[in-house]
Amino acid sequence: MNTETDIQAFLDYLRFERRYSQHTWENYQRDLLQFSQWLDKHAEVGSLNDVNEFSVRQWISQLHREGLKSRSLQRKLSSLRSYYQYQIKHKRLSLNPAIDVRAPRDTKPLPKTLDIEQVTQLLNIEGDDFISVRDKAIIELFYSSGLRLAELASLQMADIDLTGALVTVTGKGNKTRIIPVGSKAVEALKNWLVHRSLVNRKQLGDLFLSRQGSAISHRNIQLRMNHWQKKQGITQSIHPHKLRHSFASHLLQSSGDLRAVQEFLGHSDISSTQVYTHLDYQHLASVYDKAHPRARGKKKD
Repeated sequence: MNTETDIQAFLDYLRFERRYSQHTWENYQRDLLQFSQWLDKHAEVGSLNDVNEFSVRQWISQLHREGLKSRSLQRKLSSLRSYYQYQIKHKRLSLNPAIDVRAPRDTKPLPKTLDIEQVTQLLNIEGDDFISVRDKAIIELFYSSGLRLAELASLQMADIDLTGALVTVTGKGNKTRIIPVGSKAVEALKNWLVHRSLVNRKQLGDLFLSRQGSAISHRNIQLRMNHWQKKQGITQSIHPHKLRHSFASHLLQSSGDLRAVQEFLGHSDISSTQVYTHLDYQHLASVYDKAHPRARGKKKD
């Protein structure tokens, strides 16, 4: 049997014996034909049935370099494994060349951050009205202590120690951690507490309140950050988690202490924190490229 006949016999098996849907067996057909065509151009094998593990790895690696995602690569490997298992079942092959090949994992995109100048621009909020003072305290605290949105929104008055410049945070898994609060955030919070006392008619314990004296919602916090991003003339979108990423990245750049950053962020696994080392290296590479005389080739006269 030739390759096309082998593939068709396998597809008929999927369609009529296994009762696979048309969409599913068409995916198998597309994957097998694509691999077969690639073999004709790139591999020194006669047909699909002459393939070894190295050829399968080569094909998957090329698709990965071309930008195909891990899920799509896994499906293609599944198609190959099923095809070769069918050939083994019918005594045409003895080994499955795709059985031990695994798709590369997708690399997680690095979290986007603001640079220090952008953070300074954002926090340059003027005005002594209720909303401005409250929003400044919220954004200062986000950046000062690297809080998650849910953590900040749930803060109670009892969680803030302005004398000691500390905040007690209840994070994921109901785990509690105590984090320092920067001097700028402490000042902003002191100003906010004066305004808060004027609207807290319900005697709520929540740290941040609306003008009506109710606890401020997650959605309202996000909308206020969007407002200040536009008002302060920042083109990059801003959300609470971007301030958390910025806090972590800037702290790591200054201290180099990954374990401390892990504690601040409340990560149970340091692998979650290690992404910021990549951001730090990106920053160093950028500085090097701009400043080092041997980083780039000089223009010819």
